[in-house]
Amino acid sequence: MTEYVLRFIAGGVIVSAFAILGDMLRPKSFGGLLGAAPSVALATLGIAIVQHGPQYAAAESWTMIYGAAALACYSLAVCHLLMRFRLAALPATVLAFAVWLAVAFGLLASFRGAA
Repeated sequence: MTEYVLRFIAGGVIVSAFAILGDMLRPKSFGGLLGAAPSVALATLGIAIVQHGPQYAAAESWTMIYGAAALACYSLAVCHLLMRFRLAALPATVLAFAVWLAVAFGLLASFRGAA
């Protein structure tokens, strides 16, 4: 129970800090990039360090990097399907999800095998 309270407080503080930073930046729409994902990732890594140690948190941070790379590939695939092939949004996102899965799990498998 205390873990959830700690996550709630740490997440709230970090989200608020990123929201303040986002308000100070121009253009205002850029602030949305700082709204949730970085703050939740930092809170999660902070809790992982406290509970499991820095080695565990390092492994968690690598999986976050793999997910971000997969998201970039997914986003490019969606844009390509929408603009070049003129697909509707739903089919484009469903097809591009396969790209996300392939990149994310491919990176995870290849780097786990190398470690």
